[in-house]
Parts: sequence; structure tokens; C-alpha cells
Amino acid sequence: MFTFDHIAIAAENLTEGVQYFEDSLGVKMAPGGEHVLMSTHNRLLGLKDGLYLEVIAINPDTPDPGRPRWFDLDNFRGAPRITNWILRCDDITDTIATLPIKAGEPVALSRGDLRWQMAVPADGKLPYDNMAPALIEWEGEAHPAKRLPQSGVRMTGFDIQHPEAQALKTLFGTTEGPALNFHTGDARFTAHFETLHGPRSLS
Repeated sequence: MFTFDHIAIAAENLTEGVQYFEDSLGVKMAPGGEHVLMSTHNRLLGLKDGLYLEVIAINPDTPDPGRPRWFDLDNFRGAPRITNWILRCDDITDTIATLPIKAGEPVALSRGDLRWQMAVPADGKLPYDNMAPALIEWEGEAHPAKRLPQSGVRMTGFDIQHPEAQALKTLFGTTEGPALNFHTGDARFTAHFETLHGPRSLS
């Protein structure tokens, strides 16, 4: 069983990505941190229902990681946008072994007291044109959503649009969390939120 964990908005630089998000939802993001192994950094927003959102970008002040970065960030171009959804599982090794797609290999990561494993493909590219979810297993009780300031924002739905949407639905359609909507069409994510300023959507 999968549980919706968080979504990622990629940007060519972190400042631009944070500005896009804050202008779109009318809230301020909290500090995040650096991912030394991937040479990336982020900012975070706590959502209701135990979810969170991150804006992530390549950290220009760190050396090349010597491997493709996660979320295919090495090939990201253009305006900030939602590029990934991340699902939590209890045993990432077993989950990867049972999936009929190449979800990647577990990579151990940490920041402060946060410890987790993320399934990262060797080339950084997830199946279905990067529209398949990234898989994460948190180790211990520490989790970003438990310590982030509450923003008053709730994610009410998440749309996954792709030419093979039905295949994605078959694999991940029973995920626990906000309503998932699968649509056939050009690859695109759209997240729907209820904010203090009314309903908002981001793609």
C-alpha cells in the first residue's frame, strides 16, 4: 500500500521557484535544507493531513555529484512547475522488487535527524516520462510534515495526465491521501488546494 507523502516543484533556481509558489498560493515557505549527495537544495511548506510540498533546485554552490540528480533535475528547463509526486511505502526494497516498472534503487539519505531511503533511477529518469511517482521510506518517527509550521493549506486533489494514464492508475490509483485523478493526454501534473484565499491550483 502506498501513502501520498509530498509533491515537488522543480525550478532552475530556488529563489525563482519559491517566488512562483508563494505568489501562486499566497503563503510563505519555510526553510528547507541541502541534499549533499545530490547537490540540490529546497524550501518546504507544511500542508494539512500530514502532507508537505517542496520547491527543489540544483544548488549552484556545491560540486557536481558525480551521478545524475534525482527528479531528472539535470535536464530541467523552463518555468517552475510540479515535476514529481512522492509516495511513502513501508519497505522500499520489497516494493521496488514487486513493481513491474523500474522505479530505481534505494539510496540512503539524511539531513539532521531525518533519515530516509529514496528510489532513484541510475539515469535520474522515472518511468512514464517522469510521471511515475518517486518512492520513499522514512526511517524512524522523524518526518518533515510533523515539524513544519502549518500554513492552513490543504491539498484537495492531484491530477496525473499522461498518454498511459490508465497504466499509472492501475499501479498507483489506490494510494492513500488526497483524491487522485488520472487523465489521458499530454504529460502534466496539477495539484488543487484549499487556501486561506480560496481554492487555488498549480501545475
